[in-house]
Amino acid sequence: MGIPGSAAAGRLDAGPSRPREGASRGGQLRPNGTKNTNVRGVAAITISRQGGPGWPGRAARTPAVEIGHLRKTYGALVAVDDVSFSVAEGEIFGILGPNGAGKTTTVECAIGLRSPDSGTIRLLGLDPRADRDKVREIVGVQLQASSFPAKLRVGEILDMYRSFYREPADVTELVEALGLAGKRRDYYRSLSGGQRQRLSVVLALIGGPKIAVLDEMTTGLDPQARRNTWELIEKVRDSGVTIVLVTHFMEEAERLCDRVALIDSGRVVALDTPAGLAARARGGERVRFLPSAPFDMGLLTRLPEVTAVEHDGRHVVVTGTGELVGAVILALHEAGVTTHDVQLDSSTLEDAFVRLTGRQLREEGERS
Repeated sequence: MGIPGSAAAGRLDAGPSRPREGASRGGQLRPNGTKNTNVRGVAAITISRQGGPGWPGRAARTPAVEIGHLRKTYGALVAVDDVSFSVAEGEIFGILGPNGAGKTTTVECAIGLRSPDSGTIRLLGLDPRADRDKVREIVGVQLQASSFPAKLRVGEILDMYRSFYREPADVTELVEALGLAGKRRDYYRSLSGGQRQRLSVVLALIGGPKIAVLDEMTTGLDPQARRNTWELIEKVRDSGVTIVLVTHFMEEAERLCDRVALIDSGRVVALDTPAGLAARARGGERVRFLPSAPFDMGLLTRLPEVTAVEHDGRHVVVTGTGELVGAVILALHEAGVTTHDVQLDSSTLEDAFVRLTGRQLREEGERS
């Protein structure tokens, strides 16, 4: 059996299991088995880690993930083109982009499932190709698809994975948090697509990794299951685990990620906090309103906060910076004009991506 989500996983040798001093066992890359603190109703996941609360606001430490000038080609196709970024310990770092952008290829190179043509990769200082055994002890992986023999029961899969580690996480708590507690006697073949996806997340976390790489972890899940998974991931991060989250769901990235790298055509086109990327999309604040009476546009264009004023039917749209809304409403009030139906533009990561790349993010998950 391979790592969930990768046919390439079967080419990795299992290697011996070794304990790590002062931490729970990792080793999610074993091939023969294959912001953020408001957690509501999630079981306390027993993943013991050294270190303080999650990023940001922690003291500077060795980056958990460092990728420099990564390049990967398949013949004439350039899948990853000079990608560089680093991820702080305890951070939830998002990799966001449309299908085919190079997201999955990037993380598969990062964890050692694929060999890059060039570039450097370090996971807590380890080279995923040269230090495979040590990397298996600290990295947990859930990739886009998983497969197990149809007649294996869920409990048998969990027990098999749990046996790989001397100090695994509490399996009962994990399956309860992801709604699989009642499925332990079910055959794998009977699981729905969403249940299989949740099982793959459990298997990625079962060894108590220091770094968890989750690729499209909520694709195929219903809205409630998706939110339960988000709450679990927040709890795991709060225990000190660094998480690299590959997704094309805007809400997921905005909810979970401390920072996001936008990738398009194999390149990083922007890297910032979700709020910072959304601010780039706006190009400034925008307020839209319906005035109670006609007024001289000069009332607003003379304001230092205002950069542009335009009509949209009966509405007026004002673009500017600073305390724009207050300045506009006050100026109109002093002129005897009341503002109705006031709307403040709220740009999103989707807006940022479209602005930076000129492309829409597609909604269906595919290999990327």
